[in-house]
Amino acid sequence: MNRSALIAGVSGIVGNNLARHLLRGGWQVSGLARRPSTDIEGLQPVAADLLDAAGLRSALEALRPSHVFITTWLRQPTEAENIRVNAAMVRNLLDAVRPGGSVGHVALVTGLKHYLGPFEAYGKGSLPATPFREEQPRLDLENFYYAQEDEVFAAAARDGFGWSVHRPHTIIGYAIGNAMNMGVTLAAYATICREAGRPFLFPGSAAQWNGLTDMTDARLLARHLEWAASTPAVRDQAFNVVNGDIFRWSWMWGRLADWFGLEPAPFPGQGTPLEQQLADAAPLWAEIARKHDLAEPDLNRLASAWHTDADLGRPIEVVTDMGKSRRLGFLNYQATDSAFFDLFTTLRTARIIP
Repeated sequence: MNRSALIAGVSGIVGNNLARHLLRGGWQVSGLARRPSTDIEGLQPVAADLLDAAGLRSALEALRPSHVFITTWLRQPTEAENIRVNAAMVRNLLDAVRPGGSVGHVALVTGLKHYLGPFEAYGKGSLPATPFREEQPRLDLENFYYAQEDEVFAAAARDGFGWSVHRPHTIIGYAIGNAMNMGVTLAAYATICREAGRPFLFPGSAAQWNGLTDMTDARLLARHLEWAASTPAVRDQAFNVVNGDIFRWSWMWGRLADWFGLEPAPFPGQGTPLEQQLADAAPLWAEIARKHDLAEPDLNRLASAWHTDADLGRPIEVVTDMGKSRRLGFLNYQATDSAFFDLFTTLRTARIIP
């Protein structure tokens, strides 16, 4: 089988980990981004803007990928703009690779906003029962995930390739400068608490503190993407993808605190958002970076407080069913606390945290 991958969004948390995984497995990998990663050995970088249709066609003219992985999106101020911009990105990419006639499979990474609703109505209104299952219908709301899916479905019907849609929960993994990165955000927050003597205070809601939840390791997601792309029996299907364990933040918070040598602060019964807690922390982080000779002195490149607050502030319990993938043969498992610890170790080795 020809295994030539084009990863759109290679600099992000999903694309970065997917590229490394596929390269280790012997794939040829091209990584597309406006500023593609240059630190991944064996990656062929492709600098292009998914919103520039003509430039994209030129950048991809000579490529003949067998598999396309769409792992990127651009946040906009309204959901209407999210739909317009992110649907166009998918459409432009699939139009650009069409002339080569080489694509046999397209994978799209979305997430649990498929079930929880878009940012403007996130976790509100009439939601499907948990655990979320793939057969649950779309919400009666405009959602850029649905628009992205529809672009893939239309191109597949036109061009004859197979597709898969992957719906992870909150992703844990290594990437810097990513807009949705709870693991790196919490690592920076814990470091600030330790260095400045601040309380390590859970920023989220009582529902998240006490309720059950799950998460997705970017490395497990990479394996899931390869599995769906390489398994004909699962062609043209959508899948949830989570680690396989469930936990309560009331337990996990102590585990994270212990890794950083902290005592977790008692939960006050209501959320204290990170955007509030870190509002004055940029100069403090710059001083921590100078003191410990860290690689990134800009806290805004590390911490996506708004996204972590959105996830940890949800008013409902969120658990995701993986039965569909299990029944079809994907049996990978990842303990979530170990996923955090592996990430923190990588961040320390890379001198992102002291």
